Amino acid sequence: MGPVELRRLTASLERDDYDGGHDERVYNDRRDHSLDDEANEAEMRDYATLEAGPLDADAERMERLDRATVRKLDTVLLPFLALLFLFNSLDRSNIGNAETADFTKDVGLQPSDLNDAVAVFFAFFVTLQPVGAALGRKYGMAVWVPSCMALWGLCTALHIWVRTKWQLILLRMVIGTLEAGFYPVTVSYLSLFYTRFEFARRLGLFYGQYAVAGAMGGLLAAGVFTHFPTGADIPTTAWRPWQVLFALEGGVTVVLALVGFVWLPHNARTAWFLTPEQRGWAEERIARDRQLDESAGLPRKGDDAGEEREEETAGLLAGPSTPTAAAAPPGGKPVTDDRGLSRGDVFSALLDWKLWYLLFCNILSAVPATAFSVFLPLVLRQLTSSPAHVNLLTAPPFLCGAGILYAFTYWSDKVRKRIMPILWGLGLLLVGLVGVVVFPAAWMWARYVALCVLLGGTFIASPLTIAWFAGNVPETGKRAVVLGVNGWGNLAGVFSALLFRPKYGPTYEVPFFVTLGLVGVAFAGYAGFGVLIARENRERKAVVARWGGAEVEAEQRLGRGPSEAGPVGSVVRFVRAVAGEGWARRVGGYLGEGEGRRGDERLTFLYGL
Repeated sequence: MGPVELRRLTASLERDDYDGGHDERVYNDRRDHSLDDEANEAEMRDYATLEAGPLDADAERMERLDRATVRKLDTVLLPFLALLFLFNSLDRSNIGNAETADFTKDVGLQPSDLNDAVAVFFAFFVTLQPVGAALGRKYGMAVWVPSCMALWGLCTALHIWVRTKWQLILLRMVIGTLEAGFYPVTVSYLSLFYTRFEFARRLGLFYGQYAVAGAMGGLLAAGVFTHFPTGADIPTTAWRPWQVLFALEGGVTVVLALVGFVWLPHNARTAWFLTPEQRGWAEERIARDRQLDESAGLPRKGDDAGEEREEETAGLLAGPSTPTAAAAPPGGKPVTDDRGLSRGDVFSALLDWKLWYLLFCNILSAVPATAFSVFLPLVLRQLTSSPAHVNLLTAPPFLCGAGILYAFTYWSDKVRKRIMPILWGLGLLLVGLVGVVVFPAAWMWARYVALCVLLGGTFIASPLTIAWFAGNVPETGKRAVVLGVNGWGNLAGVFSALLFRPKYGPTYEVPFFVTLGLVGVAFAGYAGFGVLIARENRERKAVVARWGGAEVEAEQRLGRGPSEAGPVGSVVRFVRAVAGEGWARRVGGYLGEGEGRRGDERLTFLYGL
């Protein structure tokens, strides 16, 4: 939380005095377009004074406390989660590095068996994403992820003794099952500790480990293959270099998993690395951010009906109208707790059209990322016959991808937009793909540079899509399910395994052409999504502008404004039309219609772009 936002938030809370009549005045003022210019000018003077004036002692103390709390989250929690994701990515992609050291040849398998094993891995990994995410939310990331990680690390090490196709497929199937849900669970967990306007940069550092894993996997494999060379003259009793690689990466994964049991807290209250005061503030800052998030969509005089509110700043400029009631009372469930899932969370997520729309776009845009995490070493084989050199050549493209991802997520937080950086990232990816497709196969190094450009844009769309969901789905249970279903974006891995088959090597022109088309469709899809969200925000503003103050307050607090809008309401109306009122009441009760709209379903909520 930046100092300006913190000063505004603190001063606004102090001005409100938390009196009972203030809430209705705020709601009425926000929708009352007859608010006089003098009041607006006074408000602007107040904000100018807040930004320019000296901080009082309390504000200085809060700012120091906030900086210290975020610093500890950034130096203790975030790096460890990033390290877990790094080895998660390594264990997923190391089979491609092993193949450059004759893995399938040594164990008597066909090269196509590797593609079959990768396809089976992604089939289980993708299909079980929502299940893994739901179980992670139910039992808590701090227990679920280390447990699964220890088991898949063991399975990675067991590749040492693979001798048949069914053994290879079985191990990849088990690893895919255990890794399912890792990414959505950890991302949902990470979003519990950071505010909306802090999250994308941290997510970039976290997701960037996917790209770093590609570079590190290549460097690690190169080091191993240099000290344990391949060749027919190796004694049959000696370990092959790919066996050393699997043992090393699997063993480190198990050790990290065991550390995770004691390192990861269930919530801020149990964070061992925070002081008691920092634990309380870590809870409070997230509670305030959520409360402001849910009060951000009300029209005020001077709002441009065509201008969309930015998800991070919407509401931060006008502090909450009540104390942070979202903060858990003593003994209650902390707002940062990583456990808890309701039936309403599940149905609200599954009935949300935005989830399925972005999932389709995410699948198409993720084909290059999932393909090159496994197959880039095989694509680069045409440049050199040395397994060590091939794996060294994989490092620069992945490092380009990591560096550009960090830059784009920083830019996204700075401009407080998600869709626009996604489109620029996909544009960069398309430029690289065109270069790979257009350059002749003989121009090997020109194609290599194009691959670096391609990888530079490959990793941007997926994490910024996650950041959009995290900033626009306030309910943490629903958010966990949404991120789990969005994990089906890894279906791209199945497509990539079918695309980059050995028969298309060594140039892989056909897979590159197909990938170019898929990314082009994804670009159009994300652009269309921005248009649809802008239209929905305008419609919500128009509806709320017609309501009275009491109706606005009922919608904002309870989700019970004078409207049947929302996914559950749509289902109930459909059932009523088809089966009658009795069935409609039963279905409405089962789906929690009486609880009112929650989070982003409330018409007072405006989506960020």
